[in-house]
Amino acid sequence: MATPARLTRQKISTTVAPETAKYLEDLVSMGEVSTLAQAIDLVVNRIRAVENRERLERDTAEYFENMSPEESAEENRLAMALSQAARGIDFDREP
Repeated sequence: MATPARLTRQKISTTVAPETAKYLEDLVSMGEVSTLAQAIDLVVNRIRAVENRERLERDTAEYFENMSPEESAEENRLAMALSQAARGIDFDREP
């Protein structure tokens, strides 16, 4: 009987470069994942996380570059207020 994960997975067939196959097989050998399919999912998820961080960085930079002087001044006021409020917090001791 198929497991729930197998019911939701898409079957693909492809070829990869030898170094890619070795990398994926090493992930399995090192115990990071149990199967080749999980290795591919792990690598794709890592790439997507990097892409998401890059997009957030780009969008944040664009946001600040396109601010009006008034918006920038308000942003600076909010940053100072947050900085003041955070001074009393010991982040290492927070649960």
